[in-house]
Formats: sequence, C-alpha cells, structure tokens
Amino acid sequence: TQKAFGSDAVFPMDSQQQTVYEEAAFQLVESVLEGYNGTIFAYGQTGCGKTHTMMGVPTDENLKGVIPRAFDHIFGNIKSSSHKNFLIRCSFIEIYNEEIHDLIGEDVRVKLDLKESSDKGIFIKNLSMHIVKSVAEIEKLMTLGFKNRSVGETAMNKDSSRSHSLFTIYVETSEVDPKGNPRITLGKLNLVDLAGSERQSKTGATGDRLKEANKINLSLSALGNVISALVD
Repeated sequence: TQKAFGSDAVFPMDSQQQTVYEEAAFQLVESVLEGYNGTIFAYGQTGCGKTHTMMGVPTDENLKGVIPRAFDHIFGNIKSSSHKNFLIRCSFIEIYNEEIHDLIGEDVRVKLDLKESSDKGIFIKNLSMHIVKSVAEIEKLMTLGFKNRSVGETAMNKDSSRSHSLFTIYVETSEVDPKGNPRITLGKLNLVDLAGSERQSKTGATGDRLKEANKINLSLSALGNVISALVD
C-alpha cells in the first residue's frame, strides 16, 4: 500500500543555510521577540544533517546553521529597537539516557530533576540561567555546551549525537505604551538538536550504544505522540 505525506516546504540538496533559515525559522524568531514561545527542532536518521542544519559551521557566514543565525537575528533586532529594553538569558541542557544534564552549569555530570509548580508550570530544578548581552557572549556559552555534549561513534556516523540537546533563549522586553503604562513581554525560543532516529540494527550498536539507542527511541516515540495529540 502506498502512503502519501504532506509537507509545508521541501528544500533541494543545493539549498543554502540562509534560505532554510528564512523559510523555516525567521518568522518564528520574530514572534518570540514579540513575546510568544517557539520551538525549532531537527528530526531524522543519524547522518542526515540535523546538527549541520541546527549548528552548521558557526564561524562561516554561509555554512552557519539555525542556532547561530537566531543569535544574530535576536541581537540585530535589539540594536535596531531604540524604544524597548531587552533582557536576554539562555540555558543549555542535554537529555542523555533519559537524564537531564546542564551543559553550561558548574558540573555537567549532575543529574537534574523535572519539577512542577502552580506558578512556573513544569521546570528543571537548579538549571543555570545566563544573562547574555552580545552574540559573542551567547556563542561562547553555546561552544562550551557543545564541548560538554555526549557524542559516540556508531556504524552510521563517527560523531553521532547520542543525546538530545536543548538550547533555550529567554527574551524579556519592556516598553512604555502610549498611555505611559509599562508593557512587559516574555518570549522563549527552544532550539533542539535531537539524537538520531534509526533502528538499532543499522547502527551496529552494542553495550552502551545499544542502551543509548533504546532510550533515544523511547523519547522520540513520546515526542511523536505529543505532536500527534497537538495535531488532533
């Protein structure tokens, strides 16, 4: 039986990183600057280009991916907004074998817990928040976090991401409305690089790699259920 799948956009092989950003991410980042929450994530098999799309080569203007372009976008907007005050913070976590680790905290090995409260909703206890005032500062934290990330070689990819990483930017703005009242907005941008979604038999995974693959597929299955529920 044949199955048909619809998509909003398809990028050919020779697409530029800039084109992907403008088509898939630009409007979402704009809405975060206006106080909405947004998430961009890359999903797919190991080696298909998730980390290239999300990260790329941050130092290369043509090859840099969604995450460094979002940094430029946000801080570029701040420079051109004379009537607003901004507070930008960020956090960077890794979910590895169903455990949460702070990639830019004091100790990446410490396991953090998910909590829920009536005022904050679901949050990660003791997650470090960093105030950033420039692209250079936020890039420095991103680089530190990626150095702390769990990667492991599989048969499909030498530098396979064996964890999900979640870089979150919190954008708080304040301005005075025409009546002289303060107006505050808080937007949150989640930038996610998911672990590979392939079957274990293809990766030649054994031991720790097999354990990782089982946990990865468990969490990707849960993500699929969440998206299906939202669509319904």
